[in-house]
Amino acid sequence: MQRPITLCSGQFGDMPLEQLCATMSEIGYDGFELACQAHVDIHQILSSADYLADFNGTLERHNMQLGALSAHLVGQCVGDRYDPRLDQFAPSRYAGKPEDIRKWAVEEMQAIANAAKKLNLTTVTCFLGSPIWAFWYSFPQTSPQMVEEGFAQIKELWTPIFDEYDRCGVKLAFEVHPSEIAFDYYTTRRLLETLEYRPTLGLNFDPSHLLWQGIDPLIFLNDFAGRIYHVHMKDVKLSKDPRAGLLGSHLEFGDLRRGWNFVSPGHGDVDFDDIIRGLNRMNYQGPLCVEWEDSGMDRLFGASEAYTFVQQINFRASDISFDAALKVRE
Repeated sequence: MQRPITLCSGQFGDMPLEQLCATMSEIGYDGFELACQAHVDIHQILSSADYLADFNGTLERHNMQLGALSAHLVGQCVGDRYDPRLDQFAPSRYAGKPEDIRKWAVEEMQAIANAAKKLNLTTVTCFLGSPIWAFWYSFPQTSPQMVEEGFAQIKELWTPIFDEYDRCGVKLAFEVHPSEIAFDYYTTRRLLETLEYRPTLGLNFDPSHLLWQGIDPLIFLNDFAGRIYHVHMKDVKLSKDPRAGLLGSHLEFGDLRRGWNFVSPGHGDVDFDDIIRGLNRMNYQGPLCVEWEDSGMDRLFGASEAYTFVQQINFRASDISFDAALKVRE
């Protein structure tokens, strides 16, 4: 059986769920990683039998399954050091109120655990935020104690949330990503160590965020194989322009002067053949979720082309040796 091919709905947040289901089902997608703040009302899931029935009915009418809920924006508000950008992720009544935003985010993440349970889901993808991302370059000087305190704060903030996910039988798949407490190989290792390898938290593997930093996605995948709970099929293209730096120069995504840009799967430098073979070795059976981000391509064309690309590369490992049939006949 092939792994399901799903779509991350966040980049299509302006499309109503009915329209999104119809469009992506026609393309061939098996289902979604649905963004909580775009396509599903968590509190209605928990409180309204009519809403829940209508929500499930919409998916069923189009033969679409739910692979995960995405709580990236809410999760960011739990662990981040406040700046006004967070106001766009929380209800407007909390704008400019850091502690209110954080309290809302903690309670919302716990509600999402219960909603996931009600939807018979086992995985929620997320960010954790970071109180020390601004310290990534050590000037003014960042002391080891400041870094240690940042990781400890994430553990303190997220432990009550992890407890609720354990009660609900749901796991969190954290996406290693710039701006997060864990943004590369060694910070991921440190995060897992800080949390004492608590099984509640695994990883949403996204090779695109690793490659532009100079990290080999396959090595990352192999070394953290036991923690891969969800997979994003997302690509990045590196620029050969010697003027372009890795840090983006405050240029918007899609600007060709950048040192790298996200592109539709198969148009960049991620070796997806390596990724699929790595997933086969670790017997990953979950969704291959297209997170489509390409500023230079029409998104419906891109969603369709991305589905075809992933479908063609979604192969299983062989269960026989390729030369097993080559025998001398008696």
